[in-house]
Amino acid sequence: MTGAEKARLSLDPDLARRGAVDGAWWPAGYDAAAELPALIAAIDQHLQRRVLRVGLNIDTWHNIPRRIAAPGRQVRVGWFRTIDPHMVNLIIPGVEHLNLLVIPPDTPPAAAAKALNLATRCLGRTRPGDILTASDPDTPDTAANALGLARWDNEGGQPRQPARRSSAP
Repeated sequence: MTGAEKARLSLDPDLARRGAVDGAWWPAGYDAAAELPALIAAIDQHLQRRVLRVGLNIDTWHNIPRRIAAPGRQVRVGWFRTIDPHMVNLIIPGVEHLNLLVIPPDTPPAAAAKALNLATRCLGRTRPGDILTASDPDTPDTAANALGLARWDNEGGQPRQPARRSSAP
């Protein structure tokens, strides 16, 4: 089992910063001291870079340490109320930062797998809660497809309309 599989992690393959999230993580629980070491190790291994800091929502997580031991360093952990409760932010040299969707630990495996996949395909400004809603097994696949196709104009919030074909007689 690889580090990413052990950490139940998916990342956008090119980290092109096309969406609000760069991937997703499905922790086994909300105990930060127990869950963060595997996440940090998986990110280090996948990107071949070292995570320097982790930011998370203080109201979502418990047992939050100030630092996590990692090979050759201590990773600083910050906790904030302003971070989306479904997100974890990682600061990594050479990468702007990573915003990972946190899939709730009690999510059924099929829904979690769908969310792990959707988080790497969202091209617009899809919110983390929208990905979780679309990954619900009771949500039709059309909603999940719409997330992947959603694109927003510069800050106007209007979805782009597909180009119309001209019908020449």
